[in-house]
Amino acid sequence: MSNTLPPGFGGEVKGTSPKLLDNSPERDSSAERQLRRKIDSRLLPVIVFLAIMSSIDRIVISFARLEGLQSDLHLTDIQYDTVLATAYALYCPALVPSNMFLHRTTRPSIYIGCCAVLWGITSGLTGLTKDYHSILACRVLLGVPEAAFYPGCSYLLSRWYTRKELGLRSALLLSGSMMALAFGGLLAAAVLATLQDKFHLAAWRWLFFMEGTATVLVGILSMWLLPDYPHNTRWLNAEERRLAQLRLAKDVGEADMDSEEASIFEGLRLAMKDTKAYLFMFLAFVLSLAASFLNFFPTLTATLGYSTTITLLMSAPPWVLPTILGTVNAWHSDRTGERFFHLVTYWWIAVIGFIISLSTMATAARYFSQYLMTIRFTSDMLFIAWVANAIPRPPGKRSVVIALTIGGGNAGILAGSYIWKESWSPQYRPSFLICLISLLAGIAITFVIRTMQIRENKRLEHLEVDELEKDARERIEKAAELEGMTFDDAFERRKRLPTIY
Repeated sequence: MSNTLPPGFGGEVKGTSPKLLDNSPERDSSAERQLRRKIDSRLLPVIVFLAIMSSIDRIVISFARLEGLQSDLHLTDIQYDTVLATAYALYCPALVPSNMFLHRTTRPSIYIGCCAVLWGITSGLTGLTKDYHSILACRVLLGVPEAAFYPGCSYLLSRWYTRKELGLRSALLLSGSMMALAFGGLLAAAVLATLQDKFHLAAWRWLFFMEGTATVLVGILSMWLLPDYPHNTRWLNAEERRLAQLRLAKDVGEADMDSEEASIFEGLRLAMKDTKAYLFMFLAFVLSLAASFLNFFPTLTATLGYSTTITLLMSAPPWVLPTILGTVNAWHSDRTGERFFHLVTYWWIAVIGFIISLSTMATAARYFSQYLMTIRFTSDMLFIAWVANAIPRPPGKRSVVIALTIGGGNAGILAGSYIWKESWSPQYRPSFLICLISLLAGIAITFVIRTMQIRENKRLEHLEVDELEKDARERIEKAAELEGMTFDDAFERRKRLPTIY
């Protein structure tokens, strides 16, 4: 088997700085910290802002509903629920093809940026809709370019960060969504209160115009700021590109690459053979079904009996705590190398919130339960990092499993669009019961996946060289080349590296 790196994988090393050629741990650590800071400074701010825009795109319709969207467009309750659900109608089936294309393209920065511009334009056009059919068309078209964002950024993070760095960065990605939920209501309250009938347009239309414009601007900037992949990012030099690949190889004991003969469908084929892929999909489905209150949060807050402005202001604070706590939880999970308990602990707190909502209509208790329900997103900020940790190699398979998982989650949100019926208000007891059962099912599935990972880790400890599949052997050989060690040493090191679960 050839010992040469695939074209573009290692990069040109002539003239490489002594910093990398020197095996001193102090030099390597210093160079790695500098590289990590450089990637963090460009990648993280962009994806957080894009996450804010993406989330506001999704929830702005619920803000607009409070100020006349449903009555202005003459929508029945079932039509409004369908409008919500159709945002996911093309989103879900587009996720896997989008991530497969992203994995194969050499410029994910251009792909993600262009998709952001497209969904920003579509969202802005929603402000021009006149009836049910026009807003339905906008929501359907919104899902196609948005399919590139969350699974694409999650996969892009996994191409740059080690397993013990990924949790915090994934949490920061989702923190953008949490901030949108926290402060989107405040911005919506300001727009709805000040722009009504401005230029003879309803205030809810201005919400879509302003949000869509902001998304387009962030999308254009992201094409320049986002990195591509470790082997071809334009604003890294050859030394930095090689180090970016080396540290990922050292983290797992295998190079982050597909088999040289792999087709574009190889990742999909491998994912379909892995039981964990199906479990992650179903887990994401039930977790998202349990989180379906998210799209109805202003409506639930409105059942407390306050005005539109006060309702929007009250809907913001419950999202601040999980944003902060989720980042701290992810940081601690990375430090300890543990995922399971960092996930399920906060889901149990949300279970208590659902029980309170089922039990009472007292204003203080009901509002307090909303804080407990949103606490569950503290764990969710870590969820996709756990998926990426569970499927570390090859990257083609990882990209598909991430997309399938997020697709399962969005299918859960789509189904959840129909469990908050107006006829069940203001108690919404059947809705909260469905959320409660779904979350308990999610906790059980998480335990099953953890048990499978423990067994796989024990099997790996006793793995022999002749049991290796061809593509796994190839990745270990490339890792050995990058690290400057023999294949046998690289294989033994691979066996000793712990699984994160």
